Amino acid sequence: MTGHPHPSVISRYAGGDVDLDEATVWTVEVHLEECADCRARLAGSAPEDVLTLLDRVTAGVERGVAGGPAPVPVRRRWSAARNRWLVWQLVPWLTMTGAILFCAVLLQALQPALPSLVLLLAPIAPLPGVAVAWSRGSDPAGELIASTPAAGLPLLLRRTATVLAVIVPMLLLASDRAGVSLALTLLPCLAFTTTAIALGALIGVRRAALGLIAGWASAVALPAVLTAHLPVVLQPGSLGVWAFIAVASAAFVMARADRFLRRS
Repeated sequence: MTGHPHPSVISRYAGGDVDLDEATVWTVEVHLEECADCRARLAGSAPEDVLTLLDRVTAGVERGVAGGPAPVPVRRRWSAARNRWLVWQLVPWLTMTGAILFCAVLLQALQPALPSLVLLLAPIAPLPGVAVAWSRGSDPAGELIASTPAAGLPLLLRRTATVLAVIVPMLLLASDRAGVSLALTLLPCLAFTTTAIALGALIGVRRAALGLIAGWASAVALPAVLTAHLPVVLQPGSLGVWAFIAVASAAFVMARADRFLRRS
């Protein structure tokens, strides 16, 4: 077929004539892509029922465009806790930490000869919460959050701050009841927290937190209880060392921020 298709061929094509061979149909379709006149002839050759349907669809589309999109109902977020990971995953661990600190204060009152159990527990008090806060297995939204810009070190620091916001008041209250130095309670707590995050850049935060808990309990806390002597690392002269550890580990964390894009 050369030039424009014959009007009768276009009419048969518009009517869906099954007797048209494939070569003719293909030729007509290729020509229609480039020829506006033949497309207009095709539109005029369409059967009446097809034209009626097209008119009805066109009118419906025009009414939809003129009326604008239907308003989307806004669902009120009645509870921020429902849309955030934090609360329910951490509650058992924070409750356990509070119960242990309460028992430490009570035992200190019953057995004054023991070294300060509050000071011995202060460095590791936030670590269970930090371990859970960055554990992939305990986070139901982990896969979703991992794909957002909020993932990584900023998310870990926000969750750690949440843990500290609960643990620090507990330690302040326990220190006041036990009559021990607030600085010796809070500085080791902060230093161990930053150290756990710093080591987390190398071995994972959960493993780092659990390792620090085990190491402190076996190397410092248990010997102190057995000998009834407060270790040198919890004497007033050690405050500078704790402050240095906190600053140094925090600097290391900031330098290795890219290592926190994946969780253990």
